[in-house]
Amino acid sequence: MARRKTDLDALVEETMAFAKSFPPMPRTIVEPNGVPAVKWIDSEREEIRQRVGNFKVHQQRLIKERKDYAASEWERLLVSRG
Repeated sequence: MARRKTDLDALVEETMAFAKSFPPMPRTIVEPNGVPAVKWIDSEREEIRQRVGNFKVHQQRLIKERKDYAASEWERLLVSRG
C-alpha cells in the first residue's frame, strides 16, 4: 500500500513538472456573434402545421383513390352480372 502512495506522489510531481514546462497560454475573451435569436416555438409550430397539412392532403388522396376503386369494382360487378 505504501508503494502505491509513493508511486502516486511521484506521478503527480512528474505531471506537475511536465505541465509547468509549457509556456502559459494567453486568455482570450470570446465575444458573441450577432446571430439573431430563433423563435423555436414559432418554427416548430409552423413545421407541425405543415406536416399536418401534408398529412391531410395525403389522406384526401387516399380517400379519393378508395372511392374511385370501389366505384370501378361496382361498375365491373354490374357489367358482369348483366
